[in-house]
Amino acid sequence: MPSPRLQRVAVLVLEGAKPLDVGIPAQVFTTRASMPYEVRVCGAAPGLVTGGDGLSYHVAHGLEALTWADIVFIPGYRFPDREDPPRPVVEALVAAHARGTRLAAISTGAFALAATGLLDGRRATTHWHYARALAVKHPLVRVDENVLFVDEGSVLTSAGAASGIDLCLHILRSDLGVAVSNHAARRLVAAPYRSGGQAQYVPRSVPEVLGERFAATREWALHRLGEPLTLTVLARHAAVSPRTFSRRFVEDTGYTPMQWVMRARIDLARELLERSERSIEQIAADVGLGTGTNLRTHFQRILGTTPSEYRRTFTQGE
Repeated sequence: MPSPRLQRVAVLVLEGAKPLDVGIPAQVFTTRASMPYEVRVCGAAPGLVTGGDGLSYHVAHGLEALTWADIVFIPGYRFPDREDPPRPVVEALVAAHARGTRLAAISTGAFALAATGLLDGRRATTHWHYARALAVKHPLVRVDENVLFVDEGSVLTSAGAASGIDLCLHILRSDLGVAVSNHAARRLVAAPYRSGGQAQYVPRSVPEVLGERFAATREWALHRLGEPLTLTVLARHAAVSPRTFSRRFVEDTGYTPMQWVMRARIDLARELLERSERSIEQIAADVGLGTGTNLRTHFQRILGTTPSEYRRTFTQGE
């Protein structure tokens, strides 16, 4: 059986590049007998690139590495929502893509990829903290903030830094098969495949408040999630009609009252899964969802994983 063709990987380091984002593809695809890849780290020009988090990078290659590469990784960088990368970088990415090069963004590297226009009309993701900013800055991009990575064929994006590992392993699976990907995962001491999306890592699923109306009612409800909380009950506490409460609540939070209550209940369930040994059925009753089936259904819908998988993820190191 012929050996796989050598794949050339360029890691494009932009100003403010995040160290973990740079290191993941460089380490995963580094040249070794079992891995038919060659890696070059590059920047807008050869030389010193000021990174983020106190580190800088001395890169040996400039943008000519993008004409050489079969895959270009774009690590995340600081303040991606403030300005686009330099025009020569954007043009080099567009030209590389036109030649058939795959472009893969890690975390906030999605902003640089979006600046090329290549994500317009396509599904993409980025770190959950920046998902809304990406959608605002590039409204033609279909931002999915709940997944670990998105593969649109010639353009790929991943969520926060560790999701870069998921993306790299996905590329290995696609290029060389499951056995090679699993071997690489063992070498990295990483899960070959993580279930669910990045929603499970967001601190709270209850949305940030856009206004301060009904703050007292929201606080009151948070202490009574195990009790029946209907629109009528909430409106009565706020001393307004259900219709008025519902309309103004959406203006305050972007969610209907019942959507907000459900997300608050899921957040409480997450806390109990992390900090207690109560069963799924007990937790479902505690948070007002009645049965374990209800909890599993809504947990999967909102967080993209199951209560059992979530508990394993957040308690396995304890």
